[in-house]
Amino acid sequence: MDVSDLFNVEGKVVLVTGGAKGIGRMISEGFVQNGATVYISSRDAKACDKAVSELNALRKGKAAAIPADFYKEEDCKRLAAELSRRESSTAFLMTNFVVAANAFVVELHILVNNSGSNWGAPYDEYPDSAWTRVLTLNLQRVFTITQLLTPLLERAASPGDPSRIINIGSMDGLRVPVLET
Repeated sequence: MDVSDLFNVEGKVVLVTGGAKGIGRMISEGFVQNGATVYISSRDAKACDKAVSELNALRKGKAAAIPADFYKEEDCKRLAAELSRRESSTAFLMTNFVVAANAFVVELHILVNNSGSNWGAPYDEYPDSAWTRVLTLNLQRVFTITQLLTPLLERAASPGDPSRIINIGSMDGLRVPVLET
C-alpha cells in the first residue's frame, strides 16, 4: 500500500476548532496542503480571516472560516448549522457529495477538536469560575461539537473509509506542567 493512499485527504471536508492559531493553524495548513477543504473556527474572527487568506494562498486545498465562541453552546449549534448550510450550497462544486432525490447529503470527513484553554493561576489561588471555564472548553464543548456533528460524520463514513474524530490534548495531562496551574 502506498503511503499517499493511506493518508490521502484530497477532496475531504475537515473542521479544525482553534484552527486559526498555533497548533490548530499548523493542522489546518497540513490538511489544506494535501487538498482538503478546511473550515477553521475560533473566537477570534480576525485571526480566522487571516489564516484563511494565508491558507488559500497555498492554492492546494481550500479554507474557510466559521468563527464561534465554544464557551457558548449556542455558538456550537450555530457552527454546526452554518457548516451544513455552506457545504450544501457548494455541493455542486465538490466531488465528495452525493445528490439523491434532489437533496444534498452534507458530509464532514474529519473533525479536529483542538480548541482549548488554561488559567494562569497557582493552585492555591485558582478560582472555581476558572475551573468551570477551562472544563467547559476543554471537555464539555468537545462532547457538544462532536455530538452536533456526528450526523455529518456518519454520512461521510464508509466501511473502507471511516470518518475521523481527532481530539487534541495537552502534554500537561501526561506530566507535571511547567506552570503552576
